[in-house]
Amino acid sequence: MTDMAQDLATDDRHREGQRAHDAAADSPRDSAGTQPAQADESPTSVVDKSRRKPLIIGVIIVVLVVALLYFLYATFIGSRSVSTDNAYVAGENAQITPLTEGQVAEVAVVNTQPVRRGQLLMRLDDADQQIAVTEAEAMLAAAQRAYTESRAQGSAAGASADAKSAAIPEAQARLATARANLDKAQTDFRRRANLEGSGAVSGEELTSARNALAAAQAAVGEAQASVNQARADAASARQQEVASRAATAGVGVNEAPEVRRAMARLNNARLALQRTVIRSPIDGVIAQRMVQVGQRVTNSTVAMIVVPVDQLYVDANFKETQLGKVRPGQPAEVISDFYGDDVVYHGKVVGFSGGTGAAFALIPAQNATGNWIKVVQRLPVRIQLDPKELREHPLRVGLSMEAKIDLTGGRD
Repeated sequence: MTDMAQDLATDDRHREGQRAHDAAADSPRDSAGTQPAQADESPTSVVDKSRRKPLIIGVIIVVLVVALLYFLYATFIGSRSVSTDNAYVAGENAQITPLTEGQVAEVAVVNTQPVRRGQLLMRLDDADQQIAVTEAEAMLAAAQRAYTESRAQGSAAGASADAKSAAIPEAQARLATARANLDKAQTDFRRRANLEGSGAVSGEELTSARNALAAAQAAVGEAQASVNQARADAASARQQEVASRAATAGVGVNEAPEVRRAMARLNNARLALQRTVIRSPIDGVIAQRMVQVGQRVTNSTVAMIVVPVDQLYVDANFKETQLGKVRPGQPAEVISDFYGDDVVYHGKVVGFSGGTGAAFALIPAQNATGNWIKVVQRLPVRIQLDPKELREHPLRVGLSMEAKIDLTGGRD
């Protein structure tokens, strides 16, 4: 540095001497009054030269010191953290959408209003849902009554089958009697027929015996038919009993298929009635309320948004060249433009986005072109904030932040 300063001082003296020589050559015949003036300027020039030298040396020293300090900061301090001012507050907002359709009867909140979980937000007109519940209750009662009647029919069918089964022995007894009468009639007819030639039996007696035999044969046929009919009636009654009991066998009234179907319809109607009352699913602040009393909404209408102000986080968009040493679990400090440097939020890195902002754009960049220009991409890094600090100094979604991550901190 000293050699450089000396060289600069030598150059200055050379230029001053050259200017003095040129001035003397241009005016050789100057008056005597001018020469004293030149003599007076010489001490001033000498003083300026003496001041210029330390000034130049001081500037050089300052530049070198600044360069050294920057080098030391970048090497030992700047490399221990990364920071960005491209960061914004975000949160898992709750979108309030009715799960049933109807006309809005009441809206209990307004924008910016704090709400608690379970607090009433809005109410729909429930006349249609009340009617549906009443109808479903009637259908359930009918199904239960049908089940009871089915069980009663099974019992009645069983009694009928038992009665018809008991008629079989009676018919069989009548058949046996008819057969005995047939055997007697046959014997009597044969005996009289054998005596017909001897004249001991008149023709009238033989005719009477023949008629009795025919009547006995007819009685046996009728008795046999009665037995067959009794057996068929008993079998049919037993089948009816089995069919009647099968519908209710092994299940209670609330387990019967028709009853369960009716109960499902009733539960669905009651659920639709409950859904006419819409409550907040989380603690937060109401934003973007878009429904009014009298408006008809469907299950796809966004009524409002609840912002969980005590569970917000920061999405910091770091350059890809800054993320080589960033890991989940590292501590972070975040400053909001809303509060300034007086409020510092503390948090930690919880993860990285699955892609850069450009990757999820509506029209992604087409880099496979001839006029491609490389642009440093930014990757969102999520920073979880301390809920206690959020309660003390509330934030809102979308606020600008400045984030700094300590690369030497702990990692998950």
